[in-house]
Amino acid sequence: MNKFKCAILGIILSIAPWTVWADAVDINTATADQIAAGLKGVGKSKAEAIVKDREKNGPFKSVDDLARVKGVKAGIITKNRDNITVTAPGLAVPAIPRPAASVPAVAPAVPAVPAPVVK
Repeated sequence: MNKFKCAILGIILSIAPWTVWADAVDINTATADQIAAGLKGVGKSKAEAIVKDREKNGPFKSVDDLARVKGVKAGIITKNRDNITVTAPGLAVPAIPRPAASVPAVAPAVPAVPAPVVK
């Protein structure tokens, strides 16, 4: 029974899509450590080269711009394409205006109820 459990666990671990849980790496903001940890086939030295290139030549405009970095081949880009994001340089996410509250700031006046007439 113990061998059976180990075999089942081995099968589950071998087919589990672990890469789905990985966080996307923004190559315009990530540190070398984050790039190395988040991209397949990219070690510490290539990650440092990516950061140095970004600092020297400006932000990347697309994932394909990684090809300008020495040592980053097309295969690395292809393997990691779905896990890379590229923020536009200087692009700030605008604040979303919120609609005015449907409840007025001051409660409306309650109409006066006429006093009962006593006869």
